[in-house]
Amino acid sequence: MNNEQLLDLVRQMTLEEKTAQLLQLTANFYEGTNVEGQITGPMEEMGITEQSVDASGSILGLSGAQAIIDVQQAYMKKSRLGIPLLFMADVVHGFKTIFPIPLAIGCSWDTELAEKSAEIAARESAVSGLHVTFAPMVDLVRDPRWGRVMETTGEDPYLNSLFAAAFVRGYQGDSLKDEPDRLAACVKHFAAYGAAEGGRDYNTVDMSERNLREYYLPAYKAALDAGVEMVMTSFNTVDGIPASGNEKLMRGILRDEWGFDGVLISDWASIREMIAHGAAEDDREAAYRAIRAGVDMEMMTPCYVHHLPELIESGEVDEKLIDEAVLRILQLKEKLGLFDNPLRAADPEREREIVFSKEHRQVSYELATKSAVLLKNDDSVLPLQPDANVALIGPFAQSPDILGWWSCEGVKEDAVKLGTALQERLTGGKVQFAQGSNVHTITAEQIAEALEVASKADLIVLALGEDSEMSGEGGSRTDIRLPAAQLELVKQLKAAGKPIASVIFNGRPLDLHGVIDESDAVLEAWFPGSEGGVAIADVLTGVVNPSARLTMSFPQSVGQIPVYYNHFNTGRPLNPEKTEERYVSKYIDSPNEPLLPFGYGLSYTSFSYGDLEVSSNEMTAEESLSIQVRVTNTGERAGVETVQLYVRDVTGEVVRPMRELKGYVKLALAPGESGTATFTLNEEQLRYHHSDLSRRSDRGEFHILVGANSRDTQKKSFRLV
Repeated sequence: MNNEQLLDLVRQMTLEEKTAQLLQLTANFYEGTNVEGQITGPMEEMGITEQSVDASGSILGLSGAQAIIDVQQAYMKKSRLGIPLLFMADVVHGFKTIFPIPLAIGCSWDTELAEKSAEIAARESAVSGLHVTFAPMVDLVRDPRWGRVMETTGEDPYLNSLFAAAFVRGYQGDSLKDEPDRLAACVKHFAAYGAAEGGRDYNTVDMSERNLREYYLPAYKAALDAGVEMVMTSFNTVDGIPASGNEKLMRGILRDEWGFDGVLISDWASIREMIAHGAAEDDREAAYRAIRAGVDMEMMTPCYVHHLPELIESGEVDEKLIDEAVLRILQLKEKLGLFDNPLRAADPEREREIVFSKEHRQVSYELATKSAVLLKNDDSVLPLQPDANVALIGPFAQSPDILGWWSCEGVKEDAVKLGTALQERLTGGKVQFAQGSNVHTITAEQIAEALEVASKADLIVLALGEDSEMSGEGGSRTDIRLPAAQLELVKQLKAAGKPIASVIFNGRPLDLHGVIDESDAVLEAWFPGSEGGVAIADVLTGVVNPSARLTMSFPQSVGQIPVYYNHFNTGRPLNPEKTEERYVSKYIDSPNEPLLPFGYGLSYTSFSYGDLEVSSNEMTAEESLSIQVRVTNTGERAGVETVQLYVRDVTGEVVRPMRELKGYVKLALAPGESGTATFTLNEEQLRYHHSDLSRRSDRGEFHILVGANSRDTQKKSFRLV
């Protein structure tokens, strides 16, 4: 259908049909499904009529080719105008083939592989009947107490923007209509959900508009520039107004300023939640505020279907707002080719062939190997030698709980366990197992067994971490250390006097005290996905040389939070050489710096940096700078070094961060080989939002900082003239 035909379809719809088209419900409302299980949220209060269900526009959370075919066919038989349903789900880091959590994918610094993971997730989802994924999540995060940091790629707006665009390209391809194995992507959560106060899910967000534009909005904008078809509102307030009713944010910035003409959907029940926020008196006012803000689709509350008709009849809402919303939804259905083929790519036979295929699992494996961050490796304890006699101890030694939150159709039992894979890798050695502890509890018998197994080994590999319920949505924590039972296990095994290599499975940066000091080596595995056991075993044994770099800082303790690399200096900065000074910005019981900085990660080889070379000590608006540094692999193994470029604007009209990531180059170098990392820096990259919200650069001094992470860098200066 062309746009005029879609407009004609809108004109044929009754007001009730139009408002129903804006409603999204879960699958258990629809004929042809046998969905069981607890439905969270205010289901008992919905009061949805059969007529509204029969005319509704989309379904949330149903998958499986045959199930979706059955529902779509039953729905189309009842549809007066032949308008098909949209099927949507949270395909966040894989459909059935589960990839590492997005925070881990960010640590790969590999946008091409991230794009490939989204393409595979789309392929599996589409053949199983889905049309839209609620991904990518691109919220900037600085607080690891918040459980949903596992869904984003980290604390840096530049890097988040690169990944946002990559995920959108991977999900959507070049043409949704011509590529039925792709999905429409939905970027979330607009806006600034990652800045929830106290790291508490759904909590208030309050910041200046300048801060919002400078750090939190760029990744959403990058997703829009990549062509994302849908945006989801966030649960939080922005400047005191819940996002789902925030006209300035949604109509002002998203629609008018950025020109977004795709579908805007609320998050689960967030329109009705304006009442609890104190921004709407009742469902009627919530509907009024949301439609005026430009929210097209209401997820799992009935404010629109119950109250938009009367708001239009009373003249409080112009019907053209409803027509615009309906048209955008119909346009998305047309882009997906659903008017030509309501079943699209859903195909039970192809589903069996494609979903969880060997090819897809191989990409999951590769991404997991590139996402594991080596945090410590004293005395080259890792990699394990082929003939090593290893005691593998801990609650994650043989745990399948390595997929993480939002693992869609992933099945824990399908995940490759670390112990199984490690045993296969150490063909000349020996792996002995002990539980050691559960995730949250420990017994004297478990300790005794662990010590007995450790006594017979050359080295202890400790498999520790959070279970998947400890992060993700609703998974906020005030204590981000490992559970006390596991810390006790580490303490007991430390006394055994054997080298310890700890592997951590988790969904957030942790306070690693009680582990990192007691271990000779620490590998951050995150939740690595379906092939996680094999991938981590291959990193431990040196089949793969780790190359990942952190995209969130690890704090010294929860009391430092938020701690992030691109912070301001303050008027009384701490001089590291005068730590005894009192009246400076510091803690009296902790360093200011994080335990592990943004960009940090080790390798099984070593790299040396030559002198930093900059083409000029002056930059103009017309002439860029060329920046180079020579890097040499000084170790005995091939490895990848991620060379990072940071810039500091020394003096600005608004205070500027101590450093900001502006680029990176990955160099794959053989032992003894050298390579040159080359960067180009131009005036546009020096622009920022001033106090009047204009975006421009300032003349004056800048620092160029290049190195292996945000802390360990070489510096040169130039002036913008």
